[in-house]
Amino acid sequence: MFKRRDRRPIWRIGLEALWPKGGWGRAARYVRLRLNRLPDPPHRIARGIWAGVFTTFTPFYGLHFLTAAIISFVMRGNLLAAILATFFGNPLTYVPIGVVSMKTGYWLLDLNNSDNFTHHHEGGGLVTKFLKAGDDLWSNLWAVLSGHQVDWTNLRIFYDEVFYPYMIGGIIPGIITATICYYISLPIITAFQNRRKGAIAAKLAELKKRKAEGRAREGR
Repeated sequence: MFKRRDRRPIWRIGLEALWPKGGWGRAARYVRLRLNRLPDPPHRIARGIWAGVFTTFTPFYGLHFLTAAIISFVMRGNLLAAILATFFGNPLTYVPIGVVSMKTGYWLLDLNNSDNFTHHHEGGGLVTKFLKAGDDLWSNLWAVLSGHQVDWTNLRIFYDEVFYPYMIGGIIPGIITATICYYISLPIITAFQNRRKGAIAAKLAELKKRKAEGRAREGR
C-alpha cells in the first residue's frame, strides 16, 4: 500500500543519497518547512534541532537518527525535529565536519606529539584506515567462525587514530554549531507559529462574521 509504484534502481538510490532530487537547496527548504510546521512549542522544536545538529558531529554513522532521538528525549525536545535536523550532516558538510572534529580531537588529546601515536610508523591515510578496519571486521568474523586466530590490529589503529579523536573532537564544535542553530531557529519558528496562529484566527473571525451576517439576513 505504501510502496513506491516505480521501483528505483540501486544506482539511482545511491545517486539521490549524494544529490537529492532538486538539489540540496530544495531539500533544505523542505526540512525548514517541516520544522516550522511541527505542532510543538518553539523551544521544544529548537531543542530538537540542537540535538540533531550536534549529532552530526559524532562518528556514529548509521546511528545518527537514534542518537539524535536519545539526546532530544533527554533534553525534552521534539523528536521529529531532532531527526530532521540530522540532515545538517550531508555529503556537502560531512567533509568539513570531519576535518574540524578530527583536528580538534588531535589537539585536545595531543596525539600529534604522542610517543604512542601509531600513525607515523603504521602508515596509511584516513580512507585506508577505514578500509582496513572494515577488512578486520569481516576477516575476523570469518576467523571466529572457522576457528582461526583473530587479529584486531587495524581496528585498534582505526579506533585510536580516527574514531576516538573524532568522538572527542566533535564535542566542542558540535556544541557551538548546535547552539548557534538553536538561537537562530527559535525566533524564526516563533514568528512563523505566531503568524500562522494569526492567519487561523483571522479566518475563524471571517467565518464567524459571515455566519452572523447569514443569520441576520435570515431573520429579516
